[in-house]
Amino acid sequence: MKIMVYEARPDERADLEKQAALHGVELSVTDAVPTLENASLAAGCIGVSILGQGCIDAALLDAYHALGIRYLSTRTIGYDHIDLDHARSIGLRVCSASYAPNGVADFTVMMILMCLRHYKQALWRGQVNDFSLTGLQGREMKDLTIGIIGTGRIGAQVARNLSGFGCRILAYDLRRNPAVEPQVTYVDFDTLLAQSDVITHMPLLDSNRHIINRESIAKMRDGVVIVNCSRGELADIEALIEGIETGKIGALGMDTVEGDEGIIHADHRVDILPNRNWFYLHQFRNVIMTQHMAFYTDAAVSSMVDCGIGGICQMAAGESCPTELTGPVQ
Repeated sequence: MKIMVYEARPDERADLEKQAALHGVELSVTDAVPTLENASLAAGCIGVSILGQGCIDAALLDAYHALGIRYLSTRTIGYDHIDLDHARSIGLRVCSASYAPNGVADFTVMMILMCLRHYKQALWRGQVNDFSLTGLQGREMKDLTIGIIGTGRIGAQVARNLSGFGCRILAYDLRRNPAVEPQVTYVDFDTLLAQSDVITHMPLLDSNRHIINRESIAKMRDGVVIVNCSRGELADIEALIEGIETGKIGALGMDTVEGDEGIIHADHRVDILPNRNWFYLHQFRNVIMTQHMAFYTDAAVSSMVDCGIGGICQMAAGESCPTELTGPVQ
C-alpha cells in the first residue's frame, strides 16, 4: 500500500519513516502544498495525507478520486480546508489528527501574558538599547476576568492553566463541560463579551466563523485583550483593525489571522506579498502575531504524523479510526 504525503516538513521526516515501518506502507513524500496541478503525484497511491495550507476543494478531490485515492488524512486538528461534503459524496473517507491540548493551551496563556506585559514593545526597545519603562506598565492576571469561548479539550486545559493565576474565569459553550466547571463560571455569550478583560476563543465551525466581528467587539470592554491560537477565520480582520485603530481593543495576541494562508510556515524575506490587511495589522505596537505555531511541540508533531499515516491504514484495513470525520459537516 502506498500513501502520498504532501507538505512534509523536515521535523516530520523521522516520524514518517517510523510510521511507514510500523504499518508496512510505502510513502511518497513532498514538501509541496497539494494543488490540482500536482495531484498526479498521488498516482498509484490509496491515500493522501496533507497539512493545512492547501484548499482541498471539489475539483481536487475529484482528481484524487480519479487516481484511485480513497482515503485522505489531514495532519491537523482543524479540517475547514477540506470540502467534506463533497468528499463524502464521492465515497472518499477523511480523518484528521489529534494531539494533547497542553501545547496550544500553554501557548495561549503565554500570549495573554505577553499582551498584558507589553512584550512586543519591550523586546523592540531592548534591541536598540532603549531600556525605558514609559508605556510598559502591565496588569496582573489576578485582577482580571478571562473569558474562554469554547470549553473542549483545549479550552478546558486553558482554564486549568489559568486557575493557578487567581483570575476570574468565564466560559461560553453550547454544551457545558463538567470537567471544567470547578474552574469556570458559565455565562451567555453577551455576558462574556461585556465582562471579560481578556477573551480567547477556540474551535472553528461554520456556525462561529467571524464570531469576533464589529458587533461583538462593540459589546466588549474598552481596552479588551483578544487572543486567538485557533483559527484565523474566527475573527474578522477588518473589525480587528478598526478595534486597534480606535483603541477599543487594547492588544491582540494572534497565532493565526484571517488571510494567513500562503504566509505562515514559509520564509518570505525576499517576497512581495499582496495582503494589505494582514501586514497592516502586523505592524501595530500592541499586536503580537506569531506564525501559527501554538501546536508546534515535539509531542504534537509525533502525534500528528501518527494520526496522518495510521489513520489511513486503519480506514483501509476496515478498522476503527478514532479521528475519522464521520459526523455531519458543521
